[in-house]
Amino acid sequence: MELKNRTAIVTGGGTGIGRAVSLLLAGKGARVCVNYSRSREDAEDTVRQIRGQGGEAIAVRADVARDEDVRAMVRQTVDAFGGVQLLVNNASITHHIAMDDLEAVTEDVWDSLLDVNVKGMFRCARAAAPWMKQAGQGAIVNVGSISGQTGLGSSLPYAVSKAAVHGLTKSLARALSPDIRVNGVVPGAVATRWWAGREAQMNRLAPNLLLQRIASPEDVAQLICAALEQEAMTGQLLTVDSGQTL
Repeated sequence: MELKNRTAIVTGGGTGIGRAVSLLLAGKGARVCVNYSRSREDAEDTVRQIRGQGGEAIAVRADVARDEDVRAMVRQTVDAFGGVQLLVNNASITHHIAMDDLEAVTEDVWDSLLDVNVKGMFRCARAAAPWMKQAGQGAIVNVGSISGQTGLGSSLPYAVSKAAVHGLTKSLARALSPDIRVNGVVPGAVATRWWAGREAQMNRLAPNLLLQRIASPEDVAQLICAALEQEAMTGQLLTVDSGQTL
């Protein structure tokens, strides 16, 4: 799909991978809704950067754990740009809990991670789908994680939530075909603020990867945009991890 003159919603679009995607989409001529929940200044700064380069963008606050927020975000995007053809489900949260500390995994931890990481992506896809079908085509990319493949991550519920995202991607691809393509991008370690305070750990990991480098947000953004553009692909999970899981 040609990205120029399309409208995209990027959840968690003001920081990290989301910011890189928002900037790259705008650079390709897309109009971008930069969604945020708490990072207002970051989202507005991303919008300023896009507009400063001649692009079109708005910052919209919405908590993807709240269906009313999600539907309002889609309406605001449609009001601003006339429709929605692209969705990047990037917003996620985590709790850093040792994998073997099962007692620390409370009901609240489970509920918050599943509500944002899994149900949030479903809510966004559900709200955007009618506008994509109206346009005759649409594309969605869900951002997963190698944690969902390996079972290892910042916490057990986080890894489980990302495995669910991978399953959601395949199910949505079936449910929304043939008009809407749904794919997943599965990053390994990425140099974002999630690594803040753990630079030593990152430095130890990098030499052990096949490519001996930690992926950047821009690396992941390039694959996300490629998945949005590729018209003969749906239901696929594309890994970008410098060979970490090989």
